[in-house]
Amino acid sequence: MTLDDYRNERLRKLEEIRALGIDPYPAKSFRDTPVSAVVENFSELEGKTVTIAGRLTAIRSFGKLAFLRIRDASGEVQIFLAQKDLENKTLFNTERLKLLDTGDFIEATGTVGKSSTGEISVFAPAVRLLGKSLRPLPGRDGFSNKEERFRRRYVDMNVNPEVRERLVRRSKFWQATRQFMLGHGFVEINVPVLEHTTGGADANPFVTHMDALDEDFYLRISHELPLKRLLGGGFEKVFDIGPRFRNEGIDDEHLPEHIAFESYAAYENYEDGMALYEEMIKYVARETWGTLQFHVSGFDIDLDNGGQPWSRIKYADLLRDKFNVDVFHPDRTQLCQILRDEFAKSEDKNDSAAKKSLEHTLETASTAHLIDHVWKLIRKTSAGPYWLIEEPLELSPLAKKHAENPLVTERFHPIIAGTEMGNGFSELNDPLDQLARFQAQQAARDAGDSEAMMLDTDFVEMLEYGMPPACGWGNSERNFWLLEGVSGREAVPFPLIKSK
Repeated sequence: MTLDDYRNERLRKLEEIRALGIDPYPAKSFRDTPVSAVVENFSELEGKTVTIAGRLTAIRSFGKLAFLRIRDASGEVQIFLAQKDLENKTLFNTERLKLLDTGDFIEATGTVGKSSTGEISVFAPAVRLLGKSLRPLPGRDGFSNKEERFRRRYVDMNVNPEVRERLVRRSKFWQATRQFMLGHGFVEINVPVLEHTTGGADANPFVTHMDALDEDFYLRISHELPLKRLLGGGFEKVFDIGPRFRNEGIDDEHLPEHIAFESYAAYENYEDGMALYEEMIKYVARETWGTLQFHVSGFDIDLDNGGQPWSRIKYADLLRDKFNVDVFHPDRTQLCQILRDEFAKSEDKNDSAAKKSLEHTLETASTAHLIDHVWKLIRKTSAGPYWLIEEPLELSPLAKKHAENPLVTERFHPIIAGTEMGNGFSELNDPLDQLARFQAQQAARDAGDSEAMMLDTDFVEMLEYGMPPACGWGNSERNFWLLEGVSGREAVPFPLIKSK
């Protein structure tokens, strides 16, 4: 049978149900007990009457007897039906069972007990229809195409329950982040998504138009600048969790729309930040997965680090030791050759499109960005955990210069399983220094670097009124994707995919 055949048959049943005077889509359910409670609390509920509800997943009919299985968000249980005369003509007993299909949502009121085979069951005279399904759910083996799974995620969650379980962990991940920050005296403040000038990251923004003001706006690429304005306004510890938008490619580690977290603490610096956020990363991992040990991306990771604080490694030292690169006096020719040599060793070496993309990068990227590309070659082989600290000034337009070395900034990244699991620094609060860096970024943008930051004069004006020294930090849900061991699109509820 084709899908049309199945759908037409269910439409016929729907007509018959309505002809019986039964509403196939009632507004109210009388459920009083989740399915999991019937199983987990059987000793307490045995012999008692409960009302359960969920999706019908299996039907076995034997004339005057029938066994149904239903599933709600908490689990599955069996319903035992035995034919009886019904006063309530809106219910479905064994005689009307042919009008029900797997996928329908039903409700059953009955007594908790065990079947003759010892299976925990709800013994009900009949069931009530809550929602008629017109399309049959595919089997697990018949719904494995990744594009179709992403396109019909609501089907995917039914066929592959681990997808739904992953989303529950994603919720726990952000809940734990919020609990940790609130427990350390931070205030959650939601900042705007629409901005006249966007900044706080090297990223290409989305543009939209607001009819009411007849002006174009950017979708934020970061929470940073509005949150720091709050520090200028008198707040001392603030954070926000919410979506941000970066008009860039889609791969295992990047989604144009994703959830991110940023926080700022006045009167603290990057040393304070590393201590706090190392504790936070561990707390969130325990609350979400119940462990600090992970095997992801081919790495064995111990976030506890054997009970020792994570080591701290300077950016310049890493590049000098690995590639003999002097980040303070960079040789562009050397950087380009390193990237070409490493590409020649990669799996993409015969991919003409990848080679063309590399050559375009070598030709157009700033020297600072070439240094960053070389760093990423080191990063992808790093198990961690360790803190990468003190990036060069050119790579950190919003970070404060190091007190002892003005060529670097007080910036820190946790490196875990080949990726940067966050970004933090002592915040720049010198308005003249910030203006000069913004002007350099704007010049790079005017010269064609679409990811360079915009000159935000209002932010500089805020700094001129005064902002206390502070430490800022941000991480995205990439941390969840990484420790969950899946790609970004596998870890979000409705991944972006080209329309069809």
